[in-house]
Amino acid sequence: MPRFHFHVHDGYSALDIEGTELADWQAARLEAIRLAGDILKHDAHRIALGEDWRIEVTDGAGLILFQMTFLVIESPALRREPVRGAQPS
Repeated sequence: MPRFHFHVHDGYSALDIEGTELADWQAARLEAIRLAGDILKHDAHRIALGEDWRIEVTDGAGLILFQMTFLVIESPALRREPVRGAQPS
């Protein structure tokens, strides 16, 4: 059974040295989605601070098979300065 590694990069890199044996790359993709869900659930405050992060999934030889990239992009409406003296609408 092939071994897959799930490397998390979010301002620092947490490399998965041990890896996980899974049936195929499709199973690895499902595992990456589960891992992302756990990260979002337990570290949402870091993502909310605007730190972009990604999970890279590699095979046993270190070849990147795919990555999941997560971005928090603020709308210009959040950065808009209120006009002085204007009443909120």
